[in-house]
Amino acid sequence: MKRITFQILALCSLLLAGCQKEDHTFGDITAPSNLTLNAVVVGADEANPNGDGSGLVNLSASAEGAITYKFIFSDGTERIAPGGQFQKRFTQVGVNTYTITVVASGKGGVATSSSTEVTVLSNFEDEEAIQFLTGGGSKTWYWAADEPGHLGVGQNDDNTEQNYFANYYQAAPFEKDGASESTCLYQDEMTFALDGGTLTYQLDNKGATYFNGSYEGVAGGSNGFDYCYEFGVGTAPEVVTLAPSESVVAANGIPGQTRGTVLNFSEGGFMSYYIGTSSYEILSITENRLVVRAVQGNNGGLAWYHIFTSTKPSVDEPGYDELVWADEFDAGSAPDDANWSYNMGTGENGWGNGEAQYYTDRPENIRVEDGLLKITAQREAFSGSAFTSARIVTENKFEFTYGRVDVRAKLPTGGGTWPAIWMLGADYDTNTWPGCGEIDIMEHVGNAQDQIFSSLHFPGNFGGDAITQSRNEPGVSEEFHVYSVVWSPDFIRFFIDDVEYHVFANNSSLPFNSDFFLILNVAMGGNFGGAIDAAFESSTMEVDYVRVYQ
Repeated sequence: MKRITFQILALCSLLLAGCQKEDHTFGDITAPSNLTLNAVVVGADEANPNGDGSGLVNLSASAEGAITYKFIFSDGTERIAPGGQFQKRFTQVGVNTYTITVVASGKGGVATSSSTEVTVLSNFEDEEAIQFLTGGGSKTWYWAADEPGHLGVGQNDDNTEQNYFANYYQAAPFEKDGASESTCLYQDEMTFALDGGTLTYQLDNKGATYFNGSYEGVAGGSNGFDYCYEFGVGTAPEVVTLAPSESVVAANGIPGQTRGTVLNFSEGGFMSYYIGTSSYEILSITENRLVVRAVQGNNGGLAWYHIFTSTKPSVDEPGYDELVWADEFDAGSAPDDANWSYNMGTGENGWGNGEAQYYTDRPENIRVEDGLLKITAQREAFSGSAFTSARIVTENKFEFTYGRVDVRAKLPTGGGTWPAIWMLGADYDTNTWPGCGEIDIMEHVGNAQDQIFSSLHFPGNFGGDAITQSRNEPGVSEEFHVYSVVWSPDFIRFFIDDVEYHVFANNSSLPFNSDFFLILNVAMGGNFGGAIDAAFESSTMEVDYVRVYQ
């Protein structure tokens, strides 16, 4: 009804415009007449009144003065058929009744419509695929990020030699963790389950989804390219129905190119990467590997390929298990000057981040006691600043390339606090930041109390465009946690209490292949710390140890 109302209004506008301007572009505007709609269920006979189980219905529409036809189905799909002929496959298993509406459009967009109902049997089944997807109960799937081609795109046409694989582009292992616009992709978890015999699906996207640039408007984006956007996917599971494939790959008739089963998701469901479709063809499936193909919603010439695994990928790394440097903070009253130096003052523009503190080496701000390093940020007028704190570095005392760093710490609290455990490229004097690279093992802000962040800064990805991931970790200001990074020529991986939550693909073109030094500090306010609570007086980061393994 809404479509018909819109068309009538549009017609009125056209007629008014014609009267005012004497524009007779369309000539006589007459709604198509004598519209007929025929629907024949394939295989229907006296013994099988609802068809042969294929779910197929042959549709034929005709009308005088019609230019094109659109079929609208009550299963939520629609199809434009200029000639008025279309074969529709209904996929809901069992005997179901559907409403079919045809809209015949004439000159100027004026239209006439007609509807009918059909009752159809669909008995398509793929019980083995359901068993693989769910394990007989519930199973979670992840991107096979360690596999070449886990995300790819290829052509979708009648070229049987190239239309069944990602011949245009195939992602390298962990490639989508290598740029800020796509770093949310690998965090997604996709769970298939059997609920009373119904196949269901739930996407947990951790609050953000990787959008194909053609669809960024769905998430309110306007970057003009593929990007991670905050996007809610709901908490209610979606229903998944299975149907036989009618794709160009299935039409190839070549064994092994496709399983021939399509997953249709209700409520606009999608498999992690948003490409404007809710239908995915299973090319192959086993207990722990799933390969699907999907035609991009607004570009039928492109097909996307996804590879998923039921075992979250891990990264093979060198065995960094030999302790090469450590500070246990179990002696003296101040940091060991054989290990640490102080950065003093406010730095340029608040150390480049608009921070509000003045760094000192006073015991009021930094001390060692009870086997702990304690860095305290406090409100006090000092040398023109409203806050003081401390920042220590291993620059020129301990610098290294590759290894594992473990830091056990309890974090400060309060709006505006910004504690950090991080590393900076040792050549920053001659290779100006971000050219020198920066690895943030742990950052926390009191204005997001339960979030821990890890980031990488380098040319093209720095400041607000750094490669960043976060993890929800309640109690970081009440309990000690171990914050770790494993840094190799191939990957940089971040952990909290040995739980990995961020993987970045390193390579020889990046600045993460030379000496770095360690930094511990607590900043106040600034670009990331944000607004400082007016009631804030002081808070302390406590560090139990810093250990480096190679």
